[in-house]
Amino acid sequence: MTPLEFWTVCSSNGIILDKGQVDTLERYHDELLYWNQRVNMISRKDEDNIWEHHILHSLLLLKSHEFKQKARVLDVGTGGGLPGLPVKIGRPDLRMTLVDSIKKKTTMTDMFAAHTALKDIAVLNCRAEDLAKDKKYRASFDVVVSRAVARTGSVLTWISDLRKQDSVCLLLKGGDLADELAEARSLHPSWTITEHPIRVFGLSWFEENDKKVVLCEHR
Repeated sequence: MTPLEFWTVCSSNGIILDKGQVDTLERYHDELLYWNQRVNMISRKDEDNIWEHHILHSLLLLKSHEFKQKARVLDVGTGGGLPGLPVKIGRPDLRMTLVDSIKKKTTMTDMFAAHTALKDIAVLNCRAEDLAKDKKYRASFDVVVSRAVARTGSVLTWISDLRKQDSVCLLLKGGDLADELAEARSLHPSWTITEHPIRVFGLSWFEENDKKVVLCEHR
């Protein structure tokens, strides 16, 4: 997929980006591809599909939930900056914190973030469950996002001291989630947890691979 094809697909699916944003995403795409040969951040088998399988996949979160202006967002287990960096590029007003426990990945992501030239991005090398030890992060996040990092119940446990009372959690997942979500509802009865299939006009990959957004809303 070329940047122009990506832009067209985004526009066809209600994700509106200007040329500057697409240019920034293209730089991120190229750096992620280059550095993935040295630090494994995405599957090597998927390097030809970064635009659709990784960047677009991340941006679809902006269709799944209406992020309020200047919302404070936490990306748990960001790896190489997914989904947090594409979401931040798509919505520069968001205040984005990206965390991962693997130092070499946060080193790369910090470099990627710096090259966006956007403000209000922090990349931290730590576990999400340890972040609340710093008082400035407790009960501070409006939205938590994550992409295929852990089971839903585990993520909700990790963020329990980090989220605001009316926060939401958006998880990008795939496959049959019946048992996983039943477990999460049992562990966290104060959350309403629903799954929403991803459908993208012009691309069948998401439907063929049973991709979903799991929306967790605190009651």
